[in-house]
Amino acid sequence: MQAPDRLRALAGAGLGTVSGIVFAAAVAFQAYRIADSWGAGHWPLDAVTGASVCALALARRRDPLRTAVAGLTVAALAVLVSGLVHLPAEPGPAASLGLAVLAGSAVRTLPVRTACGVSVGGLAVVAGGLLAHPGSAVPVLGGLVWFTGLATGLTFRLLAVRRRAVVERIRRAERLELARELHDVAAHHIAGIVLQAQAARLVTRKHPERTEGSLADIETAGSEALAATRRVVGLLRDGAPVGHERLDELVEGFEGLKGRVRLRLEAEPSGWPPEVSGTVYRVVRESLTNVARHARHAGTVAVDITQADAVVTVEVTDDASRAPARLRRAGYGLIGMRERLEAVGGTLTVGPRPGPGWSVRATVPTGGRR
Repeated sequence: MQAPDRLRALAGAGLGTVSGIVFAAAVAFQAYRIADSWGAGHWPLDAVTGASVCALALARRRDPLRTAVAGLTVAALAVLVSGLVHLPAEPGPAASLGLAVLAGSAVRTLPVRTACGVSVGGLAVVAGGLLAHPGSAVPVLGGLVWFTGLATGLTFRLLAVRRRAVVERIRRAERLELARELHDVAAHHIAGIVLQAQAARLVTRKHPERTEGSLADIETAGSEALAATRRVVGLLRDGAPVGHERLDELVEGFEGLKGRVRLRLEAEPSGWPPEVSGTVYRVVRESLTNVARHARHAGTVAVDITQADAVVTVEVTDDASRAPARLRRAGYGLIGMRERLEAVGGTLTVGPRPGPGWSVRATVPTGGRR
């Protein structure tokens, strides 16, 4: 499991624990208040309803739809029973809190029509509480909590939609870049091969002794086309090959990090294929860009580039503290970088280090023998 996945798992477990404590406290407090104001025999319905709905809220991740429907059913039955036998108004604060969590989860994750159905069901429960207990403030409070859950879920849903749109826009830009490269370079070479093959047919008919030279020209053009295609597959747009001087220039002159970046290069870039050179340069540049944007207070930044057998490893680390905003921000520039690495068979790992700081680690196969 990668570092971001571990962080998400720990965050989810922590949130579940905190939610459970809050739910239990709400159920206990409401039971105490009802027993104090209505009498000892009036609190069980509210306690059972609140505990059931809150338990469903804790289990919502397994099946958001079924848990939401079950929670609404329990709340609706509690409203009906409380109205018939004149018990305290339902749903109580604890049940309302659980329903709000279920509503937010449903609106955030379920299809639009299903989420709308859950929302309407919740409004029906709130309306039933108002009709069963006119003049009571409890259903009004429950309605406010319910709307808060809906608004929260809708906000997260819109943020997820926006993120997916940005990711798709970045991927579309990478595909358009690839298409331009195919048109500008690969298509040109392929057209040349076709023309030379047509010319070779004519030469062979009139001057058979020149056939070998024509085939050699076609072979040369094919090799050039193959090299151009490899550049396209590598999604290269950085131009010149990467060498010691170019990496030094990038590291030393990076805006906002001058004097704080250390480069360790234990490899020979001149022996890399063009797609590897461009990918390594892109990884270093994008990683330093992220540090400059999100960790300007970092004391030192280390760029380590090593090569073992047929794999180049690039690791960019910093010693900045783990800012919460940085933990949450995935970085849209990393999406394009991951696309490039996957195109050449590489990997990308991004996340916090064991101590203070952040790490970006990429592996790029060179295509040579292992």
